[in-house]
Amino acid sequence: MEQRVQYIYSKKFPEIKMRVIPGHFVTSHSHINYYVDLTMTRYRESEAKAVAKAIASKYSANTIVDTIVCMDGCEVIGAYLADEFTKAGIISMNAHKTIYVVSPEFNSTGQIIFRQNLVPMIQGKNVFLLLASTTTGMTLHRCLECINYYGGHVSGITSIFSLINSICGIHVSSLFKAGDLPDYKVYSHEDCPLCRDKVPIDAFVNGYGYSELK
Repeated sequence: MEQRVQYIYSKKFPEIKMRVIPGHFVTSHSHINYYVDLTMTRYRESEAKAVAKAIASKYSANTIVDTIVCMDGCEVIGAYLADEFTKAGIISMNAHKTIYVVSPEFNSTGQIIFRQNLVPMIQGKNVFLLLASTTTGMTLHRCLECINYYGGHVSGITSIFSLINSICGIHVSSLFKAGDLPDYKVYSHEDCPLCRDKVPIDAFVNGYGYSELK
């Protein structure tokens, strides 16, 4: 499948690229015709650092960030982002004047949760939400519900690739938008033209990666 990889470069940050694979892919709530592969972006040191620097440049010094919540395996980017925010003079209200970088868990029913030892890093904090990709916004909405449940306040949202510009009145910043991949399509499980045309499914995908069907 990797032989089909295409590269899309950020218009504003040309050193940052997004890898995409055309095909027929299934997520937990949709079918899509491209898999956006952000593996190297999340886990390669040089790329993660470049992405963090680009994200930080989009926020002014009057943004308050106490905690960065990382979804989709974005912890490496999150750590660099905390450093970039600090260097940019972005304020943290934490007593130690440094930013927490945390990730939630998914329980057996698929709910997003924080363990008790992490709750103090969310409750009463200004939370910056970092995701790899956002298509339908369903996962993002669940993240907001989770942070609200634990008493956090969302001060910013960035998804490296996003098809939506805002959710619940909050702007969603991104490095790649729908216009960067205009052929990208999202279909419901019940109304997928690829399924109707009997196009084989390449893989099941989520924010962490893909599992090919053999």
